[in-house]
Amino acid sequence: MSALDDVRARYRAGGLHGSLTPGRNPAIVVVDLQYGFTEAQYGPGFSLDDVVEATRSLLSVAREHEVPVWFTTIAFPTDGDGIGATWLTKMPALDGLRDGDRSVEIDERLEIRSNERLVVKQTASAFAYTDLAQQLRAAGVDTIFVAGATTSGCIRATIVDACAADIPAFVVRECVGDRERAPHDASLLDIDAKYGDVVSLDDALDFVRGLS
Repeated sequence: MSALDDVRARYRAGGLHGSLTPGRNPAIVVVDLQYGFTEAQYGPGFSLDDVVEATRSLLSVAREHEVPVWFTTIAFPTDGDGIGATWLTKMPALDGLRDGDRSVEIDERLEIRSNERLVVKQTASAFAYTDLAQQLRAAGVDTIFVAGATTSGCIRATIVDACAADIPAFVVRECVGDRERAPHDASLLDIDAKYGDVVSLDDALDFVRGLS
């Protein structure tokens, strides 16, 4: 048994690690796969090519089966820091992510479509100070599959808030990434134990295909 398996076993024995059941009206939420994160030339950026490619596969099948898609991007106003001043103090690398800059645009490899909604945020969570929860409910969404970056930051914050909003959330393992392996692995373990389910890309694709 690996060290992570041992932790999971102790969690289960302590009443953690329950399993969620996806509903029949899912959506895909792609968190912050904007150029500011997918290209290393930008302050917060790092190599996310594998994550982008896996997310392309997820989006392709979702679009084929008419599963709605939401994207998020971090963009601060050009004339100030908006509601994110404290976050910018902690992460000055984000300072260049300003309205109108290329860094806040969704990576073109994901081919965002005109009928897919974009939520602009200034906090880690896709739900904090946005109307994402209301949009999802208005569309009848009962489950979200989440992709994007970073696992220990915006992904984890989004899943915690999805749980608080009573929206079952599934993190697609191959579709999320982080700057370092340790926080990535620890965050997936913690999410899976307490707030959402971590699933493989194959399982997510099989579920979407099965909706037909």
